[in-house]
Amino acid sequence: MRVRSALGALAAGVGGLSGINAVLNRYVDSIDPALSGEHNTLTWSGIDISYTEAGDPTDHTLVLLHGINAAGSNGEFRRIFTALAESYHVVAPDLPGFGTSDRPPLRYSDTFYEEFVQAFLSEDRFNSVSVVASSLTGAYLASIHEDIETDIESVVLICPTEKGGPNRIVALRELLRAPVIGTALFNLLTSKPSIRYFNADHGYYNIENVSETWMEYEWQTAHQPNARYAPASFISGFLNESEELKTTLSDIDVPVTLLWGREADITPLQRGRELAKDAGCRLVVVDDAKLLPHVEFPDQCVETIQSAVSRR
Repeated sequence: MRVRSALGALAAGVGGLSGINAVLNRYVDSIDPALSGEHNTLTWSGIDISYTEAGDPTDHTLVLLHGINAAGSNGEFRRIFTALAESYHVVAPDLPGFGTSDRPPLRYSDTFYEEFVQAFLSEDRFNSVSVVASSLTGAYLASIHEDIETDIESVVLICPTEKGGPNRIVALRELLRAPVIGTALFNLLTSKPSIRYFNADHGYYNIENVSETWMEYEWQTAHQPNARYAPASFISGFLNESEELKTTLSDIDVPVTLLWGREADITPLQRGRELAKDAGCRLVVVDDAKLLPHVEFPDQCVETIQSAVSRR
């Protein structure tokens, strides 16, 4: 009887979670691209990759690569994209598994994203580019820069890091991938209170610098079909870069600028100072900002990026 009761309770619990997940889905709408511009798609490894571009195509090309988090998208660059397009041909993809790009139920890895960054920047339409990459994606760029066929003329990395989570935990990844329980856990991690908490805790120095409209977009993008698969690998450590950033940065033979929020705590400023010293990079510090200085102080960051590109 006890076994039967336990099984009944388990079935009821799973059924309850399924019901909660279904209710949440009623509030999810399909999302539009986060950035204003020309919206295009290319296919890479059978995956449709969405990207937005703006500016004069004859101008120097500037590629913006957003960081990885549960609600990641190229909308991370929403406050600098249009301003940069006044001087450059700006291109910003949604990484596979995020935003308006396809989100196949893969077991994502650091190698997967390295290969994507390499392939995207090696597109035949790019003669030469400058690149802005945020957080973990900056480490991917540094790791594979020598394999990129396009000439990279300058690089800006925003609070780059090799680690976005713990060391690899297979059980955690598979739990988050599970159909009912995994969906419920991910819904909890990406609830509106959680998104607000993470933004206030380590994303922004001043939470007033992120609008309610944007946090609603983050919630929507984190609840699109298959949204949990890429973050499941991120949260469980499978997207951590295997090579040390100070080594890969030292090997880049073009000007590299590190853009850092002074109040960043997940990737503290001391780390930026060490990288700048060890790899010979220029370090620009933005006061009263954390991981997203380009959102909190867009004008200053646009000037920094323009200065970095002019050094090419």
